Amino acid sequence: MIIKRFGPLSCAKIASAVYAVLGLFVGACMSIVALLGAAVSSTQRTPETAISPIASAVLGVGAIIICPIFYGVFGFLTTLIGTWLYNLIASKIGGIEIDLA
Repeated sequence: MIIKRFGPLSCAKIASAVYAVLGLFVGACMSIVALLGAAVSSTQRTPETAISPIASAVLGVGAIIICPIFYGVFGFLTTLIGTWLYNLIASKIGGIEIDLA
């Protein structure tokens, strides 16, 4: 069996959902780091140079909201371009040969 063509839009939708979930995980990690950084900053620096707890909370919540959106859009676009390129190249030199047992 040879895969000669992928549906670019269907592949891009699936990849977008997978990347959005990955972005949620990355955003949660960034949020934790921002909150820990604010906690350390408030104990190690003078009040004038410490990071505001409000700024840290905004960064944390922003990361949880922005990262999945950014990752989802980026995953959609790169997969759409990648499948289009695959279809273009596979039409010229052949597709991927797989063996299903």
